Amino acid sequence: MLPVTIVLYGATGYTGRLVTDELARRGLDRVLSGRDPEKLAHLEGAPTKAAPLDDDRALRDLLEGASVVINCAGPFTLAGDALARAAIATRTHYVDSTGEQSFIRMIFDRHGRAAERAGVALVPALGFDYAFGDCIARLAASDLEPLEELTLAYAVEGFGMTRGTLRSGLEMMKGGDVVYEDEQWKPAPRGVFKATFDFPEPIGRQPMSRYPAGEVITVPHHTRTKKVTALLTLGTMAPRPLAPVLPYAMPGAALALRTPLRGLLNRAVGLLPEGPKEDDRRAARYTIVARAQASGGTREGIVRGSDVYGTTAVTLVHGAALLSAPGFDRAGALGPAAAFDPTAFLNHAEVSWQLA
Repeated sequence: MLPVTIVLYGATGYTGRLVTDELARRGLDRVLSGRDPEKLAHLEGAPTKAAPLDDDRALRDLLEGASVVINCAGPFTLAGDALARAAIATRTHYVDSTGEQSFIRMIFDRHGRAAERAGVALVPALGFDYAFGDCIARLAASDLEPLEELTLAYAVEGFGMTRGTLRSGLEMMKGGDVVYEDEQWKPAPRGVFKATFDFPEPIGRQPMSRYPAGEVITVPHHTRTKKVTALLTLGTMAPRPLAPVLPYAMPGAALALRTPLRGLLNRAVGLLPEGPKEDDRRAARYTIVARAQASGGTREGIVRGSDVYGTTAVTLVHGAALLSAPGFDRAGALGPAAAFDPTAFLNHAEVSWQLA
């Protein structure tokens, strides 16, 4: 059997290097790629090939003959569309590490049907956000559908963002996201949002922000529910002393990020460290709760883990390996729980999880 080739795009970035290490650990045949040939020249251990995102022919040549492409190059809303098109054209399965809801929605709306016709699986958001939330939501909803509401709540402690995550965050904060209510996607409301959520101890009740999470897009594609609500602890987004004022500041921040200020902030991000140091990265901890509510009862699924970026590398590579496996026959734009068996996927990941 010929070796399975996985192309990693964005290999020189912070997450890309972690994915490179995970590919090597699993002994998977790989090609490392990205936009900058000079940066790629410093990588070792695998063939490299540069391909600009504004060159469709170069991207198709890059993916020709590959089984899967892993995309770690963001912000995805600005940079991801071309690689998705090339994956469909070359019949190459596709996964990425995006956290940007607008990009996830674009993959489903713009590319889903073409991918299905080509026999290609497009699985966006296969990192920490939002693979585990999508999988635990599917399991929590099992045997209760149709649901009145599916709530996803995230609490993250000690999360040091990479430059890429910060840039994606600026894209997310400028608005344009959606909510899922009354079995349809609607523009997210603007203005002050205040809510609380009861996490399992020792976290307890926390003030929350509305979160433009990927599950708002992916969950309705595989689970019958009238509503999907996604929440994030205010403490994840700001130091504790600033958290109480954050709901009042966010509407103004969203407006400001639709001005040239966003460009200035992007340049400022480039002056920051590329990402957290290894010890700090490993120390970050998260809890994800999926609460499924239906006329027949309520069930919660809980996922706990650590090392956001290290976990993302594991899930991306495992997903790519599953897509490459003989007999994989799912196609189109798919959430993680639709592309893979959610129980098996969570069991493979370095997390603990339970249903209650």
